[in-house]
This record gives sequence, structure tokens and C-alpha cells, in this order.
Amino acid sequence: MVTRRTDPQEGRDALAAWALDPEGARRPVLAPAVRHTLELFAEEFPGGAVELRVPPYAAVQAVPGTRHTRGTPPAVVETDAATWLALVTGGLTWAEARDTGRLTASGERSDLSELLPLPGPRRTVRTALAAGAAEDPS
Repeated sequence: MVTRRTDPQEGRDALAAWALDPEGARRPVLAPAVRHTLELFAEEFPGGAVELRVPPYAAVQAVPGTRHTRGTPPAVVETDAATWLALVTGGLTWAEARDTGRLTASGERSDLSELLPLPGPRRTVRTALAAGAAEDPS
């Protein structure tokens, strides 16, 4: 079970703000958006076989399989905030991120391509973009 540290509404609001200005997003938006989506990922795919790191914001253990308690985990995925948010919302594929060096993945079960994007964050971004387009008079 994942211990929630991020208020779900705060996370959704931050994710929506990121969707409207991904290039301009700063720590007050990125931190709750990343933490919220990592928590959702860990809830959807509970386990400890993969450590998913998005420094400096958060890391979670997820995916069923061998659980580690000390030292280097058996599988590690690490990426930056913008890449993670694009992956989890469907704006970027796993293959695109891997092939362009935007993430590192090592160990068994570290290929998360079949697990991403997540429906909730994807829906949050689509809703935010649709609302933003409706408000834009141009």
C-alpha cells in the first residue's frame, strides 16, 4: 500500500497547470504533479521490484516481484520531471524517452512501456487542455 503524501486535488491541480504550460512549469507545480503521479503509479502497480526515481521530487517502489530493503534495487528507472509527466500522461512514449536518452532503465522489469500512460493523469491533462482552449479567444 502506498502512503499518500500529496493531496490528490493538489496533485490534479498541479498536473493541470503543468499541462497548460509544460515549458514554464517550476517547482511549485512540478513537485506536487510528480509526487501525485508517482503515488498513482505505485497504487496501480503495487510492489517493490522497480524503484522509480524522479529527482529531486520523489521516488517510489512499484511493480510486483522481488522487493528490496537495502542497497541498490534490482531494477531502477530514473528520469526528470518533464519526461515523467509526459510519459504518465501519454505525451511521450517509453520508446521515445528511452531512444532520446531522457530516461535510464536498468534491471529486470524496468521496461514500463506496457504500464504507461495512466488513465487518470491522461484524463486530467486532456480536460485541462480542453478548458484552456475553450477560454482562449483566438
